[in-house]
Amino acid sequence: MAGFKDQQFDKRRGASAEAKRAMLEKFKARPAEDDPTVVARRAERQRIAEERAAREAAREAARQEEKTRQEAEAAEARERAEREAAEAAEREAAAEAERKAARDARYAARKARRK
Repeated sequence: MAGFKDQQFDKRRGASAEAKRAMLEKFKARPAEDDPTVVARRAERQRIAEERAAREAAREAARQEEKTRQEAEAAEARERAEREAAEAAEREAAAEAERKAARDARYAARKARRK
């Protein structure tokens, strides 16, 4: 039984060493920084990043424009509401003046009848 376990350990150790060697070879096989394909890939990634930044800037500008438009609409709605409230108050004051005039007229008529 002990020999079987030792073989397993040797297999695991060998597999680990082989994986490390494969990783090292893969790393060494990597192209240099000045390789044309690496430079082209880097330039492509840079172009994509710049396009993404431009799209994000356009979206942000659109968001700001929409926010400004909504604020302008809200201000217009507030002004309209204030104007309508002022007109309603003016109408109410005029109606109150009419009621007061009618009341005063009735009072004067009653006084006139009593005399």
